[in-house]
Amino acid sequence: MNEENLITYYNKFNEDKRLTTRHGQIEYLTSMKYIHAYLKENAKIIDIGAGTGKYSIALAKEGYDVTAIELIKHNLRVIEQKSNLVKTYQRNATNLKKIPNETYDLTLLFGPMYHLITKEEKINALKEASRVTKKNGIIMVAYCMNDYAIITHGFKDNNIKECLKNNELNNQFHVTPKNIDLYSMVTIDDINELNSIVNLERIKIITPDGPSNYMRDILNKMDDETFELFIKYHLSTCERLDLIGAAAHTVDILRKN
Repeated sequence: MNEENLITYYNKFNEDKRLTTRHGQIEYLTSMKYIHAYLKENAKIIDIGAGTGKYSIALAKEGYDVTAIELIKHNLRVIEQKSNLVKTYQRNATNLKKIPNETYDLTLLFGPMYHLITKEEKINALKEASRVTKKNGIIMVAYCMNDYAIITHGFKDNNIKECLKNNELNNQFHVTPKNIDLYSMVTIDDINELNSIVNLERIKIITPDGPSNYMRDILNKMDDETFELFIKYHLSTCERLDLIGAAAHTVDILRKN
């Protein structure tokens, strides 16, 4: 992970605004539905890679004990300005120093895996998330999906030949990020391998956004009634394995044994 590039990027990028767009609302509403499905009364939550606190603040307002971990100082200041209910710490997801073992009932790892480039970094982040989670606790991990990048950036935007020429893809059409890149993409097989290494049990795997990122312009033009029907459709299909691999994002819902 290139921390300097990441800090520069998030000092300019408005994460809160992204989640208020129509495709962002779908991601947020779906994620919150599954978060609530696994929350128990008086749960302690840690949000690793909390960004500007969209999830942390909402859950703290509901009365949960929430700790937000974030690498970018600017994002932490935004959380602190918006809410005094969330405990905030500046940490790297691969090294949650001074965060105690087995403390949290629910661990959210929604941001970091997008930006961790190497397998070793991803493994370390999963191990740290597991370490701070109570036995039988829930860990929810978000990933950016490889096939979405190939379909959109590669074929739709007509970059596929250049990407192959520049060795940005391997011969199986898997994105091969460089250390200077901000994002890394994974397949379901990659996710399965990481879970096996860290010994985490999958409960289920979903897509929080489904086809919405493919049709942003269409969603923005929908009348409210049609948009509500699209949300209903998405929530009824977000666990379908045939849709998950090619969606923009996947959330893996895991149990620590």
